[in-house]
Amino acid sequence: MGLDTVRGAGALGLVAGRTVLGLPRLERRELARALVQFGYDSLPLALATAALAGVIVVLQSGLYIQRFGARAFLGWAAGYGILWEFGPLLLGLIMSARIGARNAAELATMQVGGQIEGLRGIGLDPFAILVAPRVVAMELSMLALSSFTFLVAILFESVAALLTLGLPLRIFYGTFADMLDPLDILGGVIKTGAYGLAISLVSTAVGLSARGGARAVGQAAASAVVQSCAAIFVLDFLLTSLLTGWMK
Repeated sequence: MGLDTVRGAGALGLVAGRTVLGLPRLERRELARALVQFGYDSLPLALATAALAGVIVVLQSGLYIQRFGARAFLGWAAGYGILWEFGPLLLGLIMSARIGARNAAELATMQVGGQIEGLRGIGLDPFAILVAPRVVAMELSMLALSSFTFLVAILFESVAALLTLGLPLRIFYGTFADMLDPLDILGGVIKTGAYGLAISLVSTAVGLSARGGARAVGQAAASAVVQSCAAIFVLDFLLTSLLTGWMK
């Protein structure tokens, strides 16, 4: 178990280093294709998840808000929960299954089929052509999707608060704007960026390490999701601890 962990960390470090070296020669057409594939195509799923998450947060928060008579603070509580924790975490988990599995499966298919070795054989760098564009696209997609999902989640939170608790929109948005600190929003963006980087590096490392036939492709996709989710939870713990201490 310990040896596998060391090997996995080494693979991630190698992928990260080779990706950084490949950035100056990044293939722009692959980047554009990856942005559409990983970002634009994921928008409906991300928005639907954000809407449901916003409603669920209000329904759960409403139980305690009504019990303690603190309806006026619902905008702050629900907004903080989405921006700081639930939004980034749910987006990361959903995207690990949506784009992480796809990236791992595609790279595993090319690895098993010999296309990646073929690129090396003709003097081309697979990291500049395939890996770096995908890593950059996944990171940019996660950051862009987080902006849309935060807005949609907060919108649905306010509507849910109005319909279920009778909380006027002006009170919801008033406490949201007055009590939330810009650093709270920055914390959510930092978490989302870290999750996106973890998904891209983990799925790439898993895809490039695939060996065997068609079964290896399926195993790579499944392994990418599991390892990406594990990395997200570890990062969530570490970043929450660090950012909470920094913002005090």
